[in-house]
Amino acid sequence: MASLLFIISSTSITTTSAILHHLCSSFKGNSRILKQSSSLSPSIKLTSKRTKPRTPFVILNQVADVSGAPIEAATTRFLLNNLGLQPGSRKNRKRKGRGHAAGQRGSCGFGMRGQKSRSGPGVRKGFEGGQMPLYRRLPKLRGISGDVKAAGFEEGEEVSIESLKKKGIINPSGRERRLPLKILGDGDLKVKHNLKARAFSASAKEKLEAAGCSLTVLPGRKKWVKPSVAKNLARAEEYFAKRRAASSDSA
Repeated sequence: MASLLFIISSTSITTTSAILHHLCSSFKGNSRILKQSSSLSPSIKLTSKRTKPRTPFVILNQVADVSGAPIEAATTRFLLNNLGLQPGSRKNRKRKGRGHAAGQRGSCGFGMRGQKSRSGPGVRKGFEGGQMPLYRRLPKLRGISGDVKAAGFEEGEEVSIESLKKKGIINPSGRERRLPLKILGDGDLKVKHNLKARAFSASAKEKLEAAGCSLTVLPGRKKWVKPSVAKNLARAEEYFAKRRAASSDSA
């Protein structure tokens, strides 16, 4: 690091302003009123920055031997010119319709005739040629499910759709709020409850009756029909009620 000192004397006052004009110093006053004084001589430091040479990043690979002792491998420089993918990680795509040399021949692997060999969107997903597709053949269990045992009902407590909502076991929303409650026979129940639901499965009914629970089947929501149809249904119900009463009297 080199330093250069400039001293201003009375013999060189005329050249002081020119020197200070070209050089940068911490003095901000008027250079014409400077007098001969050793304390007013500004000093300017000129520094030269030396750049350190860059050293390449070196990766040291140590491979462990079968016995456990590490084996020092040869150092490999990690540079931009030796970056690349691992061998076998990428392969060329299948070039269809590029002649016999591409390996697909003239039909490009699509066959000679048929809907799938033509250009265009082709066949949608799930289409099975017109027959009933698989996603329509499988049965669906609509609604939401919950475990009665996880609710922590006490013995003799009523179990209904309102109590299950209050306990947070089920949280129906949207169209599920209008669905009725059905009890299924998954698991075992050893505590007596008063269950009220729209329907009970055969296995659930058997298990609950064996546990001593009381079951109450709630009436379903009546389907709207025309007034004329409702009148005919009422007449038919009255007719069959009379027939059943007559058959019971004759027996």
